[in-house]
Amino acid sequence: MCLITLSFTPDQERHLLLAANRDEFHARPARPMAWWPGSPSVLAGRDEQAGGTWLAVARDGRWAAVTNVRDPRAPRGQRSRGELPLAFFEGGLSPADHARQVQAQRAEYGPFNLLVGDAGSVWFASSHGELTEVAPGVHAVSNGALDAAWPKSTRIAEGLAALQSHPFSAGQALDLMYDTAPGADEALPDTGVGLEMERFLSSPFILSERYGTRCTTVLALGSSSQASERRFDTDGQPVGQLDYGWKA
Repeated sequence: MCLITLSFTPDQERHLLLAANRDEFHARPARPMAWWPGSPSVLAGRDEQAGGTWLAVARDGRWAAVTNVRDPRAPRGQRSRGELPLAFFEGGLSPADHARQVQAQRAEYGPFNLLVGDAGSVWFASSHGELTEVAPGVHAVSNGALDAAWPKSTRIAEGLAALQSHPFSAGQALDLMYDTAPGADEALPDTGVGLEMERFLSSPFILSERYGTRCTTVLALGSSSQASERRFDTDGQPVGQLDYGWKA
């Protein structure tokens, strides 16, 4: 994923509402969200090139999602960051312990941000930041620090907060992420890629023939959970949607 916004409410029946966009080269092969082979309690998309995933969720309400960090000077790392979400389910650790383990091993991976959580806690680990327990409330992360005031992150977090005043609608949450408006130049971060690239990457939903938003995923987790994934072609047109529902 390259943009994630979430509302974490551990004291409520629905402990998580999350919406995320995965930005990637269109030529990179991937499979849609499905129950994972060999781990039938885990729902995730699959990166066919490296074998990992960008977001995964289990029937028991545990979940994990990863973004890259925009740092052209950073080494690529020996291991794929797509391993990180899956390892959360394979290892059986708590969100805190998994995040600590990842933070200790972060030099092995390319630049990444990782969010892992369950009904009681959410943790953030990063190649470029400190290990953090995420407080209840609305948060966003893109290709920089957690809750960094990038235009796309701020706008999408505000949108998610507004949605919470209405009954949950997967369609509304998916539509929220289809925002192609760029950020104002004066508000853009300087990540070392130049102003033109910062502009290109500044909208929540990215459009181009070569690289852009490939899918949007929405999770609503509680005693009754839902997951939806909407996929897009190179023109940003929807080409399919999958919807899942289950009880913990």
